[in-house]
Amino acid sequence: MVDRLLVNGDTVVGVDDLSSGKLSNLPEELDLRHLDIRDSRLKDVFDEVRPDVVFHLAAQISVSNSARNPKLDADVNIGGALNLLECMKTQDSNGASLVYVTSGGTAYGQPEVLPADENTPIRPLSPYGASKFTVETYLPIYENLSRLTYSVIRLGNVYGPRQDPHGEAGVVAIFSRAMLAGTSLKIFGDGTDERDYVYVDDVVEAILRAGARGHRGPFNIGSGLGTSTNRIFELLAEYCSHEHPPEYGESRPGDIKAIALDSKKAKIELGWEPIVSLEDGLRATVEWFKAHPI
Repeated sequence: MVDRLLVNGDTVVGVDDLSSGKLSNLPEELDLRHLDIRDSRLKDVFDEVRPDVVFHLAAQISVSNSARNPKLDADVNIGGALNLLECMKTQDSNGASLVYVTSGGTAYGQPEVLPADENTPIRPLSPYGASKFTVETYLPIYENLSRLTYSVIRLGNVYGPRQDPHGEAGVVAIFSRAMLAGTSLKIFGDGTDERDYVYVDDVVEAILRAGARGHRGPFNIGSGLGTSTNRIFELLAEYCSHEHPPEYGESRPGDIKAIALDSKKAKIELGWEPIVSLEDGLRATVEWFKAHPI
């Protein structure tokens, strides 16, 4: 996101507590404020910068962590978003717009019909999915309270270069790093769970289009296809020349069986559709990890 905005000639100020991100992933030109989005000092940043557009991507993103500590999950994802919205509310004369980036895969839970479109009932199976969707319900309220305009982006499973391979959320990064290191891998469940994988460059394009066009959404951003964890393992094993079979463990609480997102609305209103194929995206990700060993 930052790379694209800077290339476009925008002035970019970032807010990040670096609890998961790395400075090495960020260009030196970025004006980065080391701050938690729950911090009251966030208002000082808004008062100073008076942004035209706010892209809200900060969150506690682990489904399993949300199940273990739902209070913390809600504090970061709901409390942090409300702190940000309150900061934006004080900027009435500026009329800044917000692009809220959330999760389609966890919001819909386990849909009866796939791929799920934006009218699919919201039935999250994890505290994470519930907290992320809760913020969506606040947005029209703040629109009425102030001059806030907003767009909502519901993402599939984003993957690509620079993804953290040490957490629980980013199976492509976790598998790539482990395979290149020659270590064994564990798959939670039997590996038949399906997710909608979408490459990071395609996601950035969707978010920027939502910010530029001012369409409210929500917009699903995904490939429309479900891919099993076993298939991801097979492809990455091929690209990494990894010959060891995976181990299998218990399924994680809150995980869904299958999800795929219908993105026709984004194609019609934003002119967006995914360009990078799964195979090409996985190859590019593996090549990045090869070029950036630990």
